[in-house]
Order: sequence, then C-alpha cells, then structure tokens
Amino acid sequence: MGFLSYAALAGFVVWIGLYTSTAYLLVAAMLIAPFAGPAMNTAIATAWGDRKLLGRSILRYFAALAVTIAATWLLSLILRQEIPTSLMVESSQVSAVAVILPLAAGAAGALNLVQSERSSLVSGAATGMLVAASLAPPAGIVGMASAIGRWDMVISELFLLFLQLCGINFSASLLFRIFGLSAQGTRYGRGKKRVFFSALVITVIALAGLLTWQFSNSPNLQRSSLAQRANAQVQKTVEQVGLAKLVESNVRFTRSNIEGQNTLLSVVYVQRQPGVTASTEEIRHRLTQSIQTQLLKQDFNVTPLVDVNVLETPASKQ
Repeated sequence: MGFLSYAALAGFVVWIGLYTSTAYLLVAAMLIAPFAGPAMNTAIATAWGDRKLLGRSILRYFAALAVTIAATWLLSLILRQEIPTSLMVESSQVSAVAVILPLAAGAAGALNLVQSERSSLVSGAATGMLVAASLAPPAGIVGMASAIGRWDMVISELFLLFLQLCGINFSASLLFRIFGLSAQGTRYGRGKKRVFFSALVITVIALAGLLTWQFSNSPNLQRSSLAQRANAQVQKTVEQVGLAKLVESNVRFTRSNIEGQNTLLSVVYVQRQPGVTASTEEIRHRLTQSIQTQLLKQDFNVTPLVDVNVLETPASKQ
C-alpha cells in the first residue's frame, strides 16, 4: 500500500509542477516516485533468469506508472484543465537521442547496487532519482494530456515510457551479468538460462522496434533534436544572405491543432549590416524566403513558419 501511495503522491507533485510550470517540483516528484525499485528488480530478475521475480517486478512497475498517470488525469479533470501548459509542451518534445538517458540510468542503478555502500561514489537516492527522471514526467504528461484530449502528446509520452523501460532493463541487466549475477549461482535455484535469454531478446526486440518507429516517424518523435538542427540552419542562412547580423533565433515545434502540417515556428531577430541600403521590409522578405527554402530542403517534413524582426540600432548622439 505504501508503494502505491508514493506513486500517487509523485503524481500529485508532478501534476503541480507541470500545471504551474515549476521545474523544481518535477525534481521533487522524481525523488518521491517509487520507480527505481521495480526497475532494478526487473533487471535483476532478467539477469538471474527468475521468471517469478520478473513477472512480479513488471507488475509493480506498471502498477506504479498506472497510479501516477491516474492521479494526474484525475487532478486535470477536477480542476478543469483545458489546454497543455508551457512546461508540458516543452517536456513532451522527444529527442532523437532520448534512448541514451534510460541506458545511462539503468547502468548507474546497476553500478550502485553491485558496489558496496562504502565503495560507491554516488548515493542510492541519486541513482534512484535518475531512474525516476526517465519515467515521472512522461507519466504525468500522459495523464494530463489524456484528460484534455491531446492524444498526440499521449502517444509521444507512451512511446517515451516504453523506450525508457526497455533501455533501463537492457543496460542494467547486462551490467549485472558482467558483474557475475547469473542463473548458475549455487545459492539461487530459481534462475533459468532460457528465461534470461528470452527476457533479453524480448527487451532488445522491443527496443529496436521502438527506435525504428521513432526514426521512421519524423518529426513527431524527434522534435527536440530537429528543432536544434533547424535553429543551426536558420543561423547559417542569415549569415549566408549577408543583409543582417543575427541577434537571436528561437526555433521550436508548436502543439497547434492545424490539421495536415507539423508546424515549425522560427522567430528570428536580426540587425542590419553596416552599409546595407535595403529597406527593412526587403531584408525581412529576403530572409524569410531564404530561411523557409533552406528548411524545406532539409526534408524535416515540417511546415516552416518564419517571423523575421529587423531591429534598428539607436541613432548616434549629435
């Protein structure tokens, strides 16, 4: 009962953090969320080849996630949330390198368990938080987004949850095996080699399937990294056109409900180059056309909407 209570409390805290766009509350939710225990038990069961422990750990895993999702869903309904918050939108952007976090979290958790307390350089709470960091915010977004009918966000966060689960189990179970945890131990009779190989193969197949889906479904599951690449392209284009110097550029995917397009919004601030006699409108038009053309050439599968703002320097004092 205490286990599920912590999962519910983590849901309440992550909901408050996402609803009020308070990032440090997400950190608090990661500390409360009880996901690290079932995650490591699943990896131990995989390495050991213990089918009973594996089944029990997976059940606890999904039970905790379900309670956290249900808590955030219920709060969004009770308080009549209608639109996603800015932190929800920002946190729901999946990167092309998202798989690295769960792999690192699983390895860190396994290292912490196989080392003695005195030998470990990192506390168990820190590694547990790293595991929860992979799971708590996406679980909260799934509940909140489902309550307001944003199924595009639900799908991307469910993808992220399954990716995190598979990545953590893969890296942690392999590390446990490297450190000698196996089904051949004389003190443990429940381990079976075939269970280990079957669980590992299923994990690898699931992980490969998720990554294949991610990279074949552009840009929906790669928004964060594609936005970074697009921003770099915007800066290069401004430099190549040569009419103005870049002051700042902000490129991001929006969560607008415009059917049939993946909206990539680029807001660019530039300053006129010395000696350029072109009008402000001409500079704006040429940069807008050039940026849109270059972004379309990158085959990001997006609709680039560009807003170029030409800033003028203050008139020199007489």
